[in-house]
Amino acid sequence: MELKRENVLIEALPYIQEFYDSIMVIKVGGNAMVSPQIMEDIIKDVVLLHYVGIKPVIVHGGGPEITEKMERMGKKAEFFQGLRITDDETMEIARMVLVGNINTKIVSLIGVCGGKGIGLTGYDGRMILGHKQAAQKIAVNGIETEVDIGWVGESEVINPDILNIVLENGYIPVISPIAVDAKGNALNINADTVAGDIAAALNAKKLILMTDVSGLLRAINDPTSRISRVTLEDIEPLIAEGVIQGGMIPKLKGAAVAVKNGVESAHIINGSVSHSMLLELFTNQGVGTMVFRLEEPNE
Repeated sequence: MELKRENVLIEALPYIQEFYDSIMVIKVGGNAMVSPQIMEDIIKDVVLLHYVGIKPVIVHGGGPEITEKMERMGKKAEFFQGLRITDDETMEIARMVLVGNINTKIVSLIGVCGGKGIGLTGYDGRMILGHKQAAQKIAVNGIETEVDIGWVGESEVINPDILNIVLENGYIPVISPIAVDAKGNALNINADTVAGDIAAALNAKKLILMTDVSGLLRAINDPTSRISRVTLEDIEPLIAEGVIQGGMIPKLKGAAVAVKNGVESAHIINGSVSHSMLLELFTNQGVGTMVFRLEEPNE
């Protein structure tokens, strides 16, 4: 039986009341941006959130487009535990794609959909200060070796001042995950990770991580094996079991950072499903994986 439109709106009302005037950080994955129609649906949802009194903040990735641009330039993309190994040339390509191409496209699309977008990077207002990740130790045939993953960064300080200014003035910030170190070097930070850090710094109500699968799957090729709820205590055991692997590792770790630092919950959803964000936020039946903190006794 088809749900009547008025019933959908009434079901959404208590959620709209609860979320009014709260900040939500939305990470849009590179895979969603491959399809102009999917991207337009996502941005329409974000603009709708703005007009019902929510303050959305977009953090975007761009993995597939960076990889495609690298291949055109004769470079092979390499990854370590879901993080792109980033030498000098790869860093320049990442900046070109993330800041010069994807960020401006999203800002433009927000305008087309009736909102006011503003593009930012970690350089702006010294928003994301970080340092280069140390070499990673791995075992190859029982011998421990170190892998230098290049200009891949970890954030040290998130300065939310500029974000608060633009949010209070009705703009939707669109953030490229490029940080800056103490010497002014650009650092490539995984967009899921930096979205979690920004959500924590803004004391956001929710962190929404959009990907191309329907949340965390117990069996990677079985959409029916979705795990709908994950506590902070579940994450490390699931990584050890191999349930959380590859690109899901930074997603769950970003979600954990946010939730540990006061964000109510983080949601991993399939951005390629039309209006999945609205279904996750405004209906009783969620469509992704929710990461949350168990309440402490006597809390």
